[in-house]
Amino acid sequence: MRRQLAVRLSLVVVAFVVVQETLVLEARVGGVHPDVIVLLPIAAAIVGGPARGAIVGFVAGLVADLFLPTPFGLSALVGSLVGYGVGLVTAAMDRTAWWLPPMAAVAGSVGYELLYAGLGALLGQPQMLHVNIVGIVVLVASVNALVSVVAVRMTNWALPAASTEGMPTSAGVSLR
Repeated sequence: MRRQLAVRLSLVVVAFVVVQETLVLEARVGGVHPDVIVLLPIAAAIVGGPARGAIVGFVAGLVADLFLPTPFGLSALVGSLVGYGVGLVTAAMDRTAWWLPPMAAVAGSVGYELLYAGLGALLGQPQMLHVNIVGIVVLVASVNALVSVVAVRMTNWALPAASTEGMPTSAGVSLR
């Protein structure tokens, strides 16, 4: 079962990285591009709770860091924190609610981008606070809200939660 979980999660992470590095980087609005990899810890947190959100955030962040000129590990740290935070906030919510994935995507994306820029500046990258941070936050949150339902469904396939067996997901389908 663990091998199947690792293979599925790897496939989802690779799919998101491929989409990010091929399609999304070219889709610029005002010099800003979306960041769909941010959705992975958010979706994992909705599907599997804070621990899975943090783990997926760490893994997806490490993979994303391979393609970024920022300090290695920054995306992993921020992804872990956001995944855990979204998992805590959404744990008591109705996971079958249609609005949960888009709202969590907006809140999580805003938190991710602001935390990423702030920690980056603390780690010697002051230019991260001097870019169009408002434009980045608005675009990333908007695009991620639109793509969130697909991300949650993909994550639900990759991470069938054994510890939350029988609990409904945001897609309204039992995790069994």
